[in-house]
Amino acid sequence: MGAVPSGAVSQRRFAIVFAVLTAGFAAVVGAVILLSPEGDPPSIPEPVESLFPLPGDAVVRQTAIEVDLPIGYTLEIEVDGVWIPPHEIGYTPATGFYVWQPSPDSVIGFWEPGDHTVTIRWDTVEGSRPDPGEFTWSFRVF
Repeated sequence: MGAVPSGAVSQRRFAIVFAVLTAGFAAVVGAVILLSPEGDPPSIPEPVESLFPLPGDAVVRQTAIEVDLPIGYTLEIEVDGVWIPPHEIGYTPATGFYVWQPSPDSVIGFWEPGDHTVTIRWDTVEGSRPDPGEFTWSFRVF
């Protein structure tokens, strides 16, 4: 039996490396397409100054819902049809910043992978001119 020519080994090794690199590249391209946002940036109604995650975002399981309103507004949060009690929502009165995150002590213990729908309702505090509003959006947890 003769020895295998070194050219045959190099071609086989090249074919394997090429196949692995091609599969890796295809996986990266697929992930970018799957997780990238689509279309125009979402419009957020006034008086909401910012929120996170944005509509259509794909986020990790540790994500918190963050809503920034002008000072003097109150906020209610509903997640997947579950009303979040006010004592679970963090609030900074000096900035109007609200934050909520699932936790073992919360009405929702953790984010399940998949789509989630959030509804926020706001109004001005008592003694101010009423300015009620509502906004609903969805995001995905992976």
